[in-house]
Amino acid sequence: MNLPRILGVIPSRYASTRLEGKPLHDICGKPMVEHVYRRAVLSGIFFRVVIATDDERIYNAAEKFGGDVLMTRVDHLDGSSRVAEVARSIDTDYVINIQGDEPMLDPRMLRELAEGIVLDPSADSATVCVPITNEKDFNNPNIVKVVTNQKGRALYFSRSPIPFRRNLTECPVWEHLGIYAFTKEFLLKFVELPPTPLMIEESLEQLRILEHGYTMAVIPTKYPSMGPNVNTEEDLQIVRNILAQEKDNNKIQ
Repeated sequence: MNLPRILGVIPSRYASTRLEGKPLHDICGKPMVEHVYRRAVLSGIFFRVVIATDDERIYNAAEKFGGDVLMTRVDHLDGSSRVAEVARSIDTDYVINIQGDEPMLDPRMLRELAEGIVLDPSADSATVCVPITNEKDFNNPNIVKVVTNQKGRALYFSRSPIPFRRNLTECPVWEHLGIYAFTKEFLLKFVELPPTPLMIEESLEQLRILEHGYTMAVIPTKYPSMGPNVNTEEDLQIVRNILAQEKDNNKIQ
């Protein structure tokens, strides 16, 4: 389908409680933020992909590999507000917030997300999900669950297992993947909304959208990331091993 103007923004900050300097950690000869940037560009859906940072080290690294990078304020409390600062001055219809710790992001998932929000013009925002297939993930508070209505709109996100399985049915159980699409108009409105009780209780920013009565389409993806998002040194090593193996396989072929 022909898509309208879609801006991709990768919020990227140096500080991280579990892995400081995360965007600049080397993965097979490239900083992590470069892997994310190149995968976003590869999706082919964006007229522009911007790395948004408040750190000169990230800015310089992005310039070095030819990335489109902009400096932002240092006082942003979350990635969405950093994305909004960039989007405010750029002419675009939609904005996709691409998480900077997803070096194994499948570019096709970004196209699914973009097409999903464009085909649902009454949705203020959109995100993606994948089925949960085991009890360990279902009960893991670090894996965010989402339930939807019959039209695929988010009813609730939680770190707790939802829905509660009182009666076993064929009700799907979904893991939420933290990539978001917004109309530009709604993104600028969203970041001005005050915090909400459930958002604070669950520590899930997207609940602010639902608590204020706005809508989020939830799109099942056929193309989840090909490895973990990077939060720890262990995650980083897993990604390095996967990409190194891919590189070796390509050489053999």
